[in-house]
Amino acid sequence: MQYWLLKSEPFKYSWEQMLKDGSTFWDGVRNFQARNNLKAMKKGDLACFYHSNQGKEIVGIVKIIKEAYPDHTTDEPDWVMVDVAPVCSLNKPLNLATIKAHPVLQNMALVRQSRLSVVPLTKDEFEMICEIGKVDVNLLKNT
Repeated sequence: MQYWLLKSEPFKYSWEQMLKDGSTFWDGVRNFQARNNLKAMKKGDLACFYHSNQGKEIVGIVKIIKEAYPDHTTDEPDWVMVDVAPVCSLNKPLNLATIKAHPVLQNMALVRQSRLSVVPLTKDEFEMICEIGKVDVNLLKNT
């Protein structure tokens, strides 16, 4: 299993909307590195849902439910999207200041490559996010 972080501006697509919808496609990625990260995702991988610009915090966990396929928002064949479904909310959202100050998280791709909307997480990073966010990581792995 691999771990990821997906960024969304809450005024465009919020965690609350994700919970309401039950699943969605993750489209509109127009950066080659972020696109390659989407292509690397496998069904069953877990990803943190991060509110960017406004809020700047990890608020939930989603599961990849469909691997990369052509992005329907463009006619260009290079771009892909994946489908995701919510798994759970973090009981304690994790803000960017806390991430930058934490020894396990301060070198996350979110911090090092802040402009990318789709970045990988290490297992240790993901587990620490769950620990700080008060989510039982063992339950997540069995979803």
